[in-house]
Amino acid sequence: MTTQGAAAGTTGGPRAADGPCCPPSSPAGGGAQQAVTDLSPAVHAFLKALASPARQRVMLLFARGAELSVGQVAEATGLAQPRASEHLAELRRGGILTSHKDGKTVLYRADKHAGAVALAELQAFLRHCC
Repeated sequence: MTTQGAAAGTTGGPRAADGPCCPPSSPAGGGAQQAVTDLSPAVHAFLKALASPARQRVMLLFARGAELSVGQVAEATGLAQPRASEHLAELRRGGILTSHKDGKTVLYRADKHAGAVALAELQAFLRHCC
């Protein structure tokens, strides 16, 4: 049936049924190549953290090694403190920020190592996929 061939993507167009990015480049059971096509939960969290323009603005506050509290982030961005705290928590879950306590104050700073690891995995995925 020719309609089955078209539905399966054999017409040369995009094959959405094969996955979100691209068709598999090897036969089923390709082993090592499958590992490259699956992003880790850490990279998913990294991408989610970067998805918000507000979090991108917050992230830029940490350039050049700055350490900031929730109150400082709220003041610098004009966000309410609870909202700033939510954004900081998401950036921390995404591996973009790390935190430590200084007395009663929690200070946040960029986590360059975790960010570099997530970017390297994402680059490997994109090289394989696209």
